[in-house]
Amino acid sequence: MSNKVSSESTIEQRELSFDEFKAIVLSDYKLANESRQASLLGRKEVLTGKAKFGIFGDGKELAQIAMAKVFMNGDFRSGYYRDQTFMMAAGLLTVKEFFAQLYAHTDVDAEPSSAGRSMNGHFGTRLLNKDGSWKVQTENKNSSSDISPTGGQMPRLLGLAYASKLYRQNSDLHTFSDFSINGNEVAFGTIGNASTSEGHFFEAINAAGVLQVPMAISVWDDGYGISVGAEYQTTKQNISEILKGFQRDDIGQGYEIYRVNGWDYASLCETYETAIHICRKEHVPVLIHVQEMTQPQGHSTSGSHERYKSKDRLNWESEYDCIKKMRDWMLETAVASAEELDQIEENSKKFVRECQKEAWSDFNAPIKSTISEALDLLEKCQSESPNTDLQKHVNALKTAIDPSYKDVISEVRKVLRKFRNIHSAAKNDLLFWYKEQQDINEDRFNSYLFNQTNSSALAVEEILPQFGEEPTWVDGREILNACFDKAFTRDPRIVAFGEDVGKIGDVNQGFAGLQEKYGENRITDTGIREATIMGQGIGLALRGLRPIAEIQYLDYLLYGLQTLSDDLASLSYRTKGGQKAPLIIRTRGHRLEGIWHSGSPIGMILGALRGIHVLVPRNMTQAAGLYNTMLQSDEPALIIECLNGYRIKENLPLNIGEFTVPLGKPEVLTEGTDVTIVTYGSCCRIAQDAITQLNELAVSVELIDVQTLLPFDINHSIVESIKKTNRVLFLDEDVPGGGSAYLMQQVLEIQNGYYHLDAKPRTLTAKPHRPAYGSDGDYFSKPSVDDVVEMVYEMMHESNPKKFPTIF
Repeated sequence: MSNKVSSESTIEQRELSFDEFKAIVLSDYKLANESRQASLLGRKEVLTGKAKFGIFGDGKELAQIAMAKVFMNGDFRSGYYRDQTFMMAAGLLTVKEFFAQLYAHTDVDAEPSSAGRSMNGHFGTRLLNKDGSWKVQTENKNSSSDISPTGGQMPRLLGLAYASKLYRQNSDLHTFSDFSINGNEVAFGTIGNASTSEGHFFEAINAAGVLQVPMAISVWDDGYGISVGAEYQTTKQNISEILKGFQRDDIGQGYEIYRVNGWDYASLCETYETAIHICRKEHVPVLIHVQEMTQPQGHSTSGSHERYKSKDRLNWESEYDCIKKMRDWMLETAVASAEELDQIEENSKKFVRECQKEAWSDFNAPIKSTISEALDLLEKCQSESPNTDLQKHVNALKTAIDPSYKDVISEVRKVLRKFRNIHSAAKNDLLFWYKEQQDINEDRFNSYLFNQTNSSALAVEEILPQFGEEPTWVDGREILNACFDKAFTRDPRIVAFGEDVGKIGDVNQGFAGLQEKYGENRITDTGIREATIMGQGIGLALRGLRPIAEIQYLDYLLYGLQTLSDDLASLSYRTKGGQKAPLIIRTRGHRLEGIWHSGSPIGMILGALRGIHVLVPRNMTQAAGLYNTMLQSDEPALIIECLNGYRIKENLPLNIGEFTVPLGKPEVLTEGTDVTIVTYGSCCRIAQDAITQLNELAVSVELIDVQTLLPFDINHSIVESIKKTNRVLFLDEDVPGGGSAYLMQQVLEIQNGYYHLDAKPRTLTAKPHRPAYGSDGDYFSKPSVDDVVEMVYEMMHESNPKKFPTIF
């Protein structure tokens, strides 16, 4: 091996002197030992009860050090929970921060990846300033925030790499130098060998090969997935072997694929240098299969690998431990002496132990302070009310071993329950303190589900649509097309993609003609791959672009649901406002006929996508206003257009690209006095037709379109209607107990609507199955005009049977 190991990218190399070469190698050995000692000590901290759980990167150290050498400013990582050494080598994680995350320290300065919200091994950099604005990505090395679901990092990785392609090929983006320098950035992904069995992996690998993006995926192969060996995981037990067909050749574009052993320091450095140079320069995806890795402590602290590994395997892992092999190599080549290496190893142990002690002390300091405050207040309560037995609560806090915030708050709550009939100054002080702690803990554990800055969608100013004196009636699809046209003209960062979105302008023509006008880099087709369409959008949004990612039909959202739920929806929360991805997911649903394209799984969506705005416009004008709103904010949203509304005529607003629809603000479509109907989307038209017939039956209905489900009626306006009518019907197309249950909970419980009811609240939903095909299937499976008329009439009959005699 020549002396070409370097601490930075070596596209342009120079020969190093032996002393320079030795310094680099010893520095790498020092880092590898520090990371290993952190893993070993971290496991002990879990087993002694100081931390809840541990999952570590031991055995992967050398490969990650080699990868970090070619990780440059502007690059992005999308990895998994074994990458601690890489993060340390890239300067993105300190040993002290490693232990702060292990202890779940809630201070974002102490634990910048997640402020204690993610378990250890889940890394990310803070991409945002405190005001929510973007940091300059090209001046930093960047890591998207990790998630635990295996393979879940792959869809986002595709988007991070695709961004470089767009920044390189679209000259209008070259001025956005905070995010890219002409697309020269590489997206680095890591995954365990067993997780390559996941569909997300194969979908992303195929998509990256099609798109030809600078994506570098490293497979850490230690032969197992927890206890399950490679013979159960992978055909031929070799992921690079079965991906040979992706190798680029004379037949077509594809990958460059490399294999290297995880214990071979010199080969690892050379392999990564070669692979990433090609990836960065030529925008060719690369796969580096790092084989013969070990996992010295097993999968996690939940168990021991001695249970499932043979004695021969354990002996092999001991012999081929990468740090041991590096030491052997340095001694054999006279790079360093045994004494030098012994000193590095000993110093590493001491350094890591010091970092651990500091992290533990820093973690405990605010808890101890909180306990001290609580004890002072409890003792004052005891002195003012000596007959109340508070001593056991005081003793519980004084004698607690490794206490937490939970311990102190729980004891205080018990005391306040005991003091419910006691009035004293000390009790008032304790109660005031407790309420202050509630606010503090709300910030520690419950904040930043959404943006908490001025770029929130809730901060966008409402602008009403303007119409000419003579209506311009057009198909609803033309409203959307005009809105998108204005948006693409206004902002070069906006891109749209999905199945059939490009050449034909989507199956309902919302993008018709726009690819020809703005080019394939702005509006493009994709393969049939919903999970990575979502990931493509997340990655682009993380890198400063404004993607609109289309899911052709709402039913197909299930293919991308895991990516949206585990990754996008939790992104702001799990980074405590440190990262954002303002992705708009565009789809269509509701009243089409048949099992597969009539989907309204709103309850499922509301349960899975907290952290994403869920917007349900009743027509395309409202949809256009919601797109305008979201494009002015920095938050993600799912916009569900009405599938049967594209050819219904609407009046084209004069300010099609400017007007906005506010989130969380229901609209009263029809005023009435007898019954309030609360609904959304296509059901609005069903209700409007029913109201015409109910008027003939002398029933006055107030119809409310909620417009957005997340957020829902932030000003509690719906309860004002119920105060007037004293009756409410919740109407939607989801299964019983789905979206309608959410509507009812929000209005009756959150808004206290139950207090104003004179009749039982009712829901009218679809049947508990998907609709049969055809018009009859729709009529007998989903709420019809007749269903609405008869249920509302029945509500009136219950209150006044003489005026409203029974129909049946």
